[in-house]
Amino acid sequence: MVRSPEKSDKFSFGLWTVGWTGTDPFGVSTRPALDPWEYAAKLAEVGAWGVTFHDNDVYPFDASDADRERILRQFKDAVDAAGLTIEMVTTNTFSHPVFKDGGLTSNDRAVRRFGLRKILRAVDLAAELGAETFVMWGGREGAEYDGSKDLYAAFDRYKEGLDTVAGYVKDKGYGLRIALEPKPNEPRGDIFLPTVGHALALIAELEYGDIVGLNPEVGHEQMANLNYTHQLAQALWSGKLFHIDLNGQRGLKYDQDLVFGHGDLLSAFFTVDLLENGFAGNPDAPRYVGPKHFDYKPSRTEHMEGVWESAKACMQTYLLLAEKAKAFRADPRVVEALEYSGVTTLKQPTLDDGESLADFLATDDGFNAEKAAERDFGFVRLNQLAVEHLVG
Repeated sequence: MVRSPEKSDKFSFGLWTVGWTGTDPFGVSTRPALDPWEYAAKLAEVGAWGVTFHDNDVYPFDASDADRERILRQFKDAVDAAGLTIEMVTTNTFSHPVFKDGGLTSNDRAVRRFGLRKILRAVDLAAELGAETFVMWGGREGAEYDGSKDLYAAFDRYKEGLDTVAGYVKDKGYGLRIALEPKPNEPRGDIFLPTVGHALALIAELEYGDIVGLNPEVGHEQMANLNYTHQLAQALWSGKLFHIDLNGQRGLKYDQDLVFGHGDLLSAFFTVDLLENGFAGNPDAPRYVGPKHFDYKPSRTEHMEGVWESAKACMQTYLLLAEKAKAFRADPRVVEALEYSGVTTLKQPTLDDGESLADFLATDDGFNAEKAAERDFGFVRLNQLAVEHLVG
């Protein structure tokens, strides 16, 4: 039986996850909306460590300064009373109609200026509440029609916006890190920075890219038919895995936001294996030590009891997979299979230490291509052992 979540697990949830009322393009809400502080108290009750939110998850878009401060104070008091950590804050530049063509890349300069001010105010809020990460998802930064954007200028404006926010964080001495969240499409036909690789490329061009990293999401990468574990690995390898979003997705569909593990379970297993065990056979490689953040939506078929059951299911699935991943790595058969497959030798540099290119080209190492082609790598057996641990 799986153990209960503990604070050390660092499980966190966005208010927009348990707070989703079931509204979609084809139907209205199927359950009521609670006040933000009610969600906080219940998240703590089911075992969460942290809570995250967009600015307008807590207070309305058009709230007065007085109402904003009053609501935020009540929410912060409830979070503190529940013993939760506010580990990440983000901003909403996608829901209001003013952002229908984006916040940082809109063709309307006045909208870009308004959006940037809104983002910076949310940065102030994140710092005030003690968050460590500020996530930026550009859900409306994109297009449906190729002719609707000067694409060169759009990437210039994206860079300008990100550098402005990052520079502001540095000037204020906030200590926040910014995490970009890629997604290929939905709500825009094509969203700028559709994958981890695209985001890494833009970060490399930033003036203040040292504090800008990534917040990859399971469903967003799998919507692009990509391997989520590989995306996490490249972000870790690049020193840019600042935050993660865990959920479930079944292939090339709309963004399903299922409970974690309720999509591609084998992929979820290896994701947890990477997060818990690091890079196999490479103890010097970087490890992810941040929050395990769930960005999912309770099914529209569930009412309030089902909301909290689904939150618990996210954590329980992660803990079950963590146990199985540790057992997988400790299994002598797996250790043998890893050795047989050559996984443990991949960390050995291809060139010898101090070997010059001239020396390398002067020898063929006595290599026999025909003989090497007969090698059996045993990857199927290795994967079957993973399946055995997962379902056995």
